Amino acid sequence: MSIATAIAIYFIIWWVVLFAVLPWGVRSQHESNAVSPGTDPGAPVSPRVGRTLFVTTVAASVVFALCFVVYSYRLVTIEGLAALLGR
Repeated sequence: MSIATAIAIYFIIWWVVLFAVLPWGVRSQHESNAVSPGTDPGAPVSPRVGRTLFVTTVAASVVFALCFVVYSYRLVTIEGLAALLGR
């Protein structure tokens, strides 16, 4: 796997993990009974973007490492998948 391919795959994994991590621990203004005038009641009270980006980076790194190990050691092959499907 080339460096460019690894970076592209990591970026895609990071982006997917970001959308999985975004709602973790977020409370809306409506849930907190602290709606500021002129804002949407569904807006977060404290989005904690730094924590979200850190958790996303750590989780994406773990997922990428697992994918890289599976790819490097050929733990999953096309032939193996075909045998599982009975073809």
